[in-house]
Amino acid sequence: MGILRFLVRYGYAPLFFIGFIGAAVWMVANGASKIWLAGLLLPAIALSFIAERIAPFEENWNHSKGDTTRDTLHAVINELTNAASIAAIPILAAMTHGFDVWPGEWPLWAQLVMTILIADFGITMAHYASHKIEALWRLHAVHHSVERMYGFNGLMKHPLHQAIELTAGTTPLLLMGMPLEIGALLGFAAAIQLLLQHSNTDMRVGPLIYLWAVAPGHRHHHLAHKVKGDVNFGLFTMLWDHLLGTFVKDRPQPRDGELGVAGRPDYPVGYSAQLVEPFRRWDRSKNTQLAE
Repeated sequence: MGILRFLVRYGYAPLFFIGFIGAAVWMVANGASKIWLAGLLLPAIALSFIAERIAPFEENWNHSKGDTTRDTLHAVINELTNAASIAAIPILAAMTHGFDVWPGEWPLWAQLVMTILIADFGITMAHYASHKIEALWRLHAVHHSVERMYGFNGLMKHPLHQAIELTAGTTPLLLMGMPLEIGALLGFAAAIQLLLQHSNTDMRVGPLIYLWAVAPGHRHHHLAHKVKGDVNFGLFTMLWDHLLGTFVKDRPQPRDGELGVAGRPDYPVGYSAQLVEPFRRWDRSKNTQLAE
């Protein structure tokens, strides 16, 4: 187990990212149906659970806090929404009347790298704005309500907030003429990245911590402290955090009992209640629920 734990700590993150996204690119390049990407996500989720049990960062986070059903509902519904959005790419592209400058002659992998970098900027900026603008924060707080970090709850978001981030990340790409297969690969890559970003694996990524937005950096973002949690916003990279001045790494990572919505230990846990919560009256500045 010692050798296996060592391999997971140092090899799991890069192999998981490169392996699954590489497999997805290969499948699409060889004409596989986009539906197969959804099938490829299932073993990725299973492997993330296995890695978290071999080399956990926080043992308690491997045990349910009454959140398993909720996280499953969030993940299933949000991924179905993503699939519908991907299927609508041809319609959206036609409606946007873009510039049609997509570099279709590039290798598929190079197109995906460019797509990830462009989407990362838009999604990071939307994420940053969601911590500064009250109406957006109400929606985003659903994601911050987690009391443990494990790969599966990376897929947990309020559907409206997911739509906002999706719009911010893909609008420039649609204007450029992004093809359907690249949109599908981007959606798959984002799901893989979210699994790594919220993983309970005690991963060690060395100097990549300065560039790659995976769990050792992103855990700081989920600290239940308004000021200390406003850091490390990037989805795929830390590039924009360096420019925003929001990148941190040199402090202890939060442990069990230190996550959640700042000042809201009463934040609802159930799926339906979380869909409604952003539209209830509560004062973030006072961190208390207002009476109706």
